[in-house]
Amino acid sequence: MSIERFTGLLRRRKLAPQAQMPQVLLILGFAGIILIGALLLLLPWCQTEGKVGFVDALFTSTSAVCVTGLIVVDTPTAYTVPGQIVILGLIQIGGLGIMAFAALAFIILGRRLSLASQAALHDSFFQRDLGIEFKKRFFQIIVTTAVIEGLGILVLFEALLKRASHPWEALYSSIFHAISAFCNAGFSIYTDNLVGLRDSPMTMVVIMVLIVLGGMGHSVIREIWDRLTDRLVGRNYSGRMRPLSVHSRVVLRLTGILIVAGFVGILFMGQTPSEDTWGMKLSCALFQSVTSRTAGFNTVDIGALPLSSLMLITILMFIGGSPGSCAGGVKTTAAAISLAEVRAGILGEEDVRLFDRRIPKETLWRTTSLIKLAILWNLIGVFFLSLTETGHRGIGLHDIVFEQISAFGTVGLSTGLTFKLSTAGKLWIIATMFIGRLGPLTLAIWMFPVKHVHIRYPETRIMIG
Repeated sequence: MSIERFTGLLRRRKLAPQAQMPQVLLILGFAGIILIGALLLLLPWCQTEGKVGFVDALFTSTSAVCVTGLIVVDTPTAYTVPGQIVILGLIQIGGLGIMAFAALAFIILGRRLSLASQAALHDSFFQRDLGIEFKKRFFQIIVTTAVIEGLGILVLFEALLKRASHPWEALYSSIFHAISAFCNAGFSIYTDNLVGLRDSPMTMVVIMVLIVLGGMGHSVIREIWDRLTDRLVGRNYSGRMRPLSVHSRVVLRLTGILIVAGFVGILFMGQTPSEDTWGMKLSCALFQSVTSRTAGFNTVDIGALPLSSLMLITILMFIGGSPGSCAGGVKTTAAAISLAEVRAGILGEEDVRLFDRRIPKETLWRTTSLIKLAILWNLIGVFFLSLTETGHRGIGLHDIVFEQISAFGTVGLSTGLTFKLSTAGKLWIIATMFIGRLGPLTLAIWMFPVKHVHIRYPETRIMIG
């Protein structure tokens, strides 16, 4: 059944009006591929001992599609190579987005995408800018992803070849980790994640670069590439590089600020006793600052970090990456707009500005709603997990808060609670990863559509502060 016929069926059954179709397509697309992935992971040749049940397979599939990285079973020991390849495929699909692969299939078959289908894609990648040429930009995303992941694979292969017992082992590891890093998934085929590779500077640098590129968003990468190619091929005759958009400038500036702030904070707040040299302290602090906002790889024992470092990482996980990327969280742009709104309120300014540009009222409303819904969902999650998971020895409230925010931000870091989760806890984390990947505002708009009411009620005053 084509997407157009499917959306028509939903409208006729009154399950989704036209205005909500992009949200419905994204939600059902992600849910469908998660279920398919779980069923594939239950196949005998995907498991090493056949002991992974449906809930654990569903958890792994959700974590892969939502590019989170939280695991309830050890990936290299619980799943065979075919099972790991299934996980890798789910990561790639989740990283680009379900609708992106649906669009790719339609384009290959020569079919035309409806405006609703295009709107769903633009909502993921282009902030609903329907004025651009859709097919051209979409293929740019595919090519950019392939090129970046390909270069990452080549460099990682060179770095891992010295450690591997066979070249095929190094090749497989480089492919898996390059895709996992660019998609900000945090999955690894090593039991200790990347702790055993932290003494390889080349490996760490490549993983960090892939994480940052994957978390910036395709539109930002494209703008940077266009500026570079203009200068290299001489298309810009004025001699000056074309200016970046406000969106790209916000993303790049806040990304840099968060990486530096996280690095300095983790370095001075403390790490674990195993980081016993300044070189190791510096490299691990930088890596954890980069990976904590979205990717979920770890080169240190997260559960052994001081509470102050865990608190800082929790804040980084809540903010997350940038719109149109593989990252989760409330996004860097939402954090920047919120800070600009606070600044405008304190200074008594009527307009909220970023880089001397006024932010529209609709964007302010969406940002405020997104952050409020995120806070509400996570508060409910902490309360729910405190009811279901406090029976575990050595598990405190900070572990629960960390786990909840990690799942919501689709990060994948854990202090050790994930392997101990009860069935109810696993199902809650599954729901949180799903909502974190799609965005709470997307689900809220689908569940509670905007109603235009032509009535204005009398104004009143309420004391605050």
